[in-house]
Amino acid sequence: MYTIKKAEFMLCAAWSSQWPDESLPEFLLAGRSNVGKSSFINTITDVNGLAKVSATPGKTRTLNFFNVNDELRLVDVPGYGYAKVPDRIQQQFGEMFETYCTERKNFKAMCLLVDYRHPPKDDDITMYEYAKYYHIPVIVVATKEDKLKRNDLVKNEKRIKEDLGFDENDYFIRFSSLKKKGVDEVWNTILKLCD
Repeated sequence: MYTIKKAEFMLCAAWSSQWPDESLPEFLLAGRSNVGKSSFINTITDVNGLAKVSATPGKTRTLNFFNVNDELRLVDVPGYGYAKVPDRIQQQFGEMFETYCTERKNFKAMCLLVDYRHPPKDDDITMYEYAKYYHIPVIVVATKEDKLKRNDLVKNEKRIKEDLGFDENDYFIRFSSLKKKGVDEVWNTILKLCD
């Protein structure tokens, strides 16, 4: 089990010039605006309120960097899906995101959060295909596991994997913030990919 001794918000960066140095491995967190990313960050770091749950989903247009144990960083990407953001800002962010994914030397993998209850949306599929195009390892985290009936778990996992075109070299983790299910598995996978 990975012990969290320290987890803190570092900075939010609107430009690549603001990014921290490349000394620690980084893991990008991507997902739709209402998939539960803030709850995911708060649950795996065991720090309530570390990531703010926004009243306006998808409002953020920056990369948010979190330091964990001075050993690695989580990098939160704005939620996608139904954010009302001007095209110009979306384009600027898209360019920064691409720069991060293609040029950041310490970027190890993407955690793609999807809602376990529903088939992936087009945005989720696009994000997964984007990661595959750039040969980025992906940890698919299926959130809200506690809201599913037992016999839907396997069926929904199969559907999500089919829709994404899931690469069997990637990782699939059933996750529940409420039950703290999947936390150890998330950390084991992240630490494995740090090397």
